[in-house]
Amino acid sequence: MSSTNSTSKVVSVDEQAYEQAGAQESEKDVVDETPEFRATVEMEIQAKVDANHPDGIADTSEERIYGATLAQEERIRAREEELERISAQAEFGQQKGRAWRTRKEIETMRREQRRSEQQIDPRETLECEQLAKVNRQAQRLADDVCGGYSRAVIAKRIASRILEGSALFEAVMETKEELLHEAGTVVPIGKLEEVNRGEVSVEGRVIELWEPACSSQQQVGLLEDETGRTKFTIWKASRQTKVREGERVWFRAAAKNWFNGRCSIALTRWSEIQFPERGQWWE
Repeated sequence: MSSTNSTSKVVSVDEQAYEQAGAQESEKDVVDETPEFRATVEMEIQAKVDANHPDGIADTSEERIYGATLAQEERIRAREEELERISAQAEFGQQKGRAWRTRKEIETMRREQRRSEQQIDPRETLECEQLAKVNRQAQRLADDVCGGYSRAVIAKRIASRILEGSALFEAVMETKEELLHEAGTVVPIGKLEEVNRGEVSVEGRVIELWEPACSSQQQVGLLEDETGRTKFTIWKASRQTKVREGERVWFRAAAKNWFNGRCSIALTRWSEIQFPERGQWWE
């Protein structure tokens, strides 16, 4: 009985395989009857004629070139763009040269103007009484501001501001501020925070020296003048001469520093220390 069942199963499997093979052969025999549309020679010729026809060009695009194919149009457009670029470069080169010549002419005019201004002394246009006041104020500034400026130089600056329309007091104060902010001018210690420079020159007396906080510091102390006091640091790398307590010193080109919201100064290798009182008979 078991053999009969197995035989029937084998037969049924063979039948299924035969049916599948027959189905595949029938699918291969099916022919796709969908027609393929291809343009004839006459249609291609007519298409080219229509594409180059004036009416056809007007309908497709107003920028088309009459009688030219797309490839020819691309070459023509590229050539036109190249010519425009060359023309723009040539025009820009002429403008650049004109700008350079204009700058040269302006520089020449300014040099001549400065020469003429230097030859004219603004003090000559002032009245005698006004000139006397200017000279007195200039002498006072020369004594107050230690910048190496003579009274004549300061008087010229004050007179120039007066000629520009400033009053005498305003001209003197503006000149003083200008001198204080110039390099090399001795700045009062009380004005250090107001000076917009990274290096300053100060003069005062060393009232106290402290123990350096690190090995790279040579000396640390406190400097004082009539307007205030500030901390100073002398670094070993600067190779500066040591200062003593109670000694009057002049620090040139000292670097400004800020610590805890306060302005201090430091002497570097570019700084200089002068001792106005050393070498006197009482030393």
